[in-house]
Amino acid sequence: MKREKPEIRVIIPAFNEERSVAHVVKDIPSEWVEEVIVVNNASTDNTVEVAQQAGATVLTEMTPGYGNACLKGIDYITKERPATDIVVFLDGDYSDYPQQLAEVVSPIIERDFDLVIGSRALGRRESGSMTVPQVFGNWLATNLLKWFYGVKFTDLGPFRAIKYDKLMEIGMVDRDYGWTVEMQLKAAKHKLKCTEVAVNYKRRIGVSKVSGTVKGTVMAGYKILYTIFKYL
Repeated sequence: MKREKPEIRVIIPAFNEERSVAHVVKDIPSEWVEEVIVVNNASTDNTVEVAQQAGATVLTEMTPGYGNACLKGIDYITKERPATDIVVFLDGDYSDYPQQLAEVVSPIIERDFDLVIGSRALGRRESGSMTVPQVFGNWLATNLLKWFYGVKFTDLGPFRAIKYDKLMEIGMVDRDYGWTVEMQLKAAKHKLKCTEVAVNYKRRIGVSKVSGTVKGTVMAGYKILYTIFKYL
């Protein structure tokens, strides 16, 4: 890392998360993080106001899509905060434990890893926190990554950290459901030094926009598989 105390920023995509986003922002250990960036992704509730009151920098991306929101956050860092060393991605639904941020970034700081995935498969999952299709989808996708890209992961978990310069190097482009798997397969293609840490997972606040609907589940599964084969 460039400095003894790296500059860390967190990007939180948020679509209608007024009930949960303040919990996420406030539970992030402030002594580790320079700035928390909530990207309001076309919310129709009070996500913006709640996130601002919790102390986050709030951006707005009106084009729906998880990847669109993440790209908006990255664009902000590139233009306004280029001294950033590590970027952490975290969901706004409070299903992750933000307190575990130190565990997620530590392999980068202490052992010079480039990308760290917070693995729900290795951690403790609250009953009902992941659907059967989610668990199977993660198993299938991570096995395909191992077979086709030679990289071993156990999860496509949203809680992850990556060196900012490596994030720029891999050139993320996906605008929706393929975001997480794109990052992992591109990390493999660019021969980044990757690892996983166990993270715990609980039932989210509210209904999932992906796994909470049949359409969302099918579309996410299709896009993940499409992305894996697209880059072969």
